[in-house]
Amino acid sequence: MRFTTKFIRGLPKVLLHDHLDGGLRPGTIVELAKSSAYDRLPCTDASKLAEWFHQSAVRGSLPLYLQAFEHTCGVTQTEEGLERVAYEMLEDMKNDGVVYVETRFAPLLHTRKGLHTENVMRAVIRGLERGKKDFAVECGLILCALRNMSPELTQEVAELAIDFRPHGVVGFDLAGEEGGYPPKKHVDAFHYIQRENFNITIHAGEAFGKESIWQAVQWCGAHRIGHATRLIEDMKVEDGNVVSMGTLSRYILDKRIPLEICLTSNIHTGAVKTLEDHPFGILYRERFRVTLNTDNRLMSNITLTDEYRTAADVFGLNLADLERITTNAMKSAFIPYEQRVALIANVLKPGFAQPFS
Repeated sequence: MRFTTKFIRGLPKVLLHDHLDGGLRPGTIVELAKSSAYDRLPCTDASKLAEWFHQSAVRGSLPLYLQAFEHTCGVTQTEEGLERVAYEMLEDMKNDGVVYVETRFAPLLHTRKGLHTENVMRAVIRGLERGKKDFAVECGLILCALRNMSPELTQEVAELAIDFRPHGVVGFDLAGEEGGYPPKKHVDAFHYIQRENFNITIHAGEAFGKESIWQAVQWCGAHRIGHATRLIEDMKVEDGNVVSMGTLSRYILDKRIPLEICLTSNIHTGAVKTLEDHPFGILYRERFRVTLNTDNRLMSNITLTDEYRTAADVFGLNLADLERITTNAMKSAFIPYEQRVALIANVLKPGFAQPFS
């Protein structure tokens, strides 16, 4: 079944893996650079800047892909800038038909000009609260530590996540370059999060193998896995069908550990060569709890609508498949069970039934 962009945009969608600093509007970047005297942008024309970000990111390498964040973080070193981009993110979600989003960012990257982490947090939360009120999009905030940080800094971010748990923070994440930076290096911070009965998602299996996923799950207690593209290495596949699974993939399937799949981004970082090569189709057919996500809307030049349409076109998904994947995402969100159930019953089900009413 082929869907129009307009049709998919009208469906209620759920987004679990989207970086706040990877989704800035190009025009906003230009304006924030001017107001904060940031003079390192490659150009100051918004349309050309958008093209630059996309071309810079599409180089088949995660480390190269991540370089563009130097600019988006560079222009968000003030409370005003952080509040603005958080607010605009929810407006963009509203316009894309997203009804629930978990946005994530690394607060320590926004302290270069003297902001305290508490000021960083309060600015982002103000923007989210205003956006939630104005655009009626439900949201949660995930805090990221980075793999190349010291364990002490990771612990600082973990404690910050717990401190702001009453104010909309719903989870803790480890992001950044995988090679040479195993998640178990930060195990103390994850044990702290576990003792606080809090939520964990970890980037794993994107630029490094299944071992990274194993460490994320078994050493660090991840409740969700970001990307998990290399999980396919733990399966024997013949003619597109899974013949057998290793213990890791079997564990993730049986325990219903959600996978935050980012199709387009995985092409751009070189995690897979082509969309047709992406293991998403196999994972979905085998009933893993897969979700569809944007990762970085600016760098990959996409929306969640684009990602849904790509998945439908490449893997032959129908409307029931899209609803199942959206429900997977809502079931896997880091908000209370009652809220998840209510959104499924009152928003997702009626929204997907609407095309036939």
